[in-house]
Amino acid sequence: MKTCIDHLLAQPHIDAPTVRSEVDFLEQSLTQLRHDGAISNDAYLDAGAIEGGLAMLANLLDLGIPKSEVQDHLRQLHERAGRIHEAHPTLDGAVEARRR
Repeated sequence: MKTCIDHLLAQPHIDAPTVRSEVDFLEQSLTQLRHDGAISNDAYLDAGAIEGGLAMLANLLDLGIPKSEVQDHLRQLHERAGRIHEAHPTLDGAVEARRR
């Protein structure tokens, strides 16, 4: 999950379509990983917090929030993703393995 946030932080410009693309990727990846039994239901639910936070960020970007608020929101999500990684250390790798 941290890698998803890192991917966004590395972008020179973060806009709503870019964030929505990451949300779609997470949604599809997490659903498939859960269906395949590659991640637990708990990991799936915990990862949903990051997916939901990114969806909210996309909506805020549509509303024109300042870049500083975007960065603050992403930092908070990155911290949360770190806690999720501690609880589910294989989750990030499983998600990133699905990136095309």
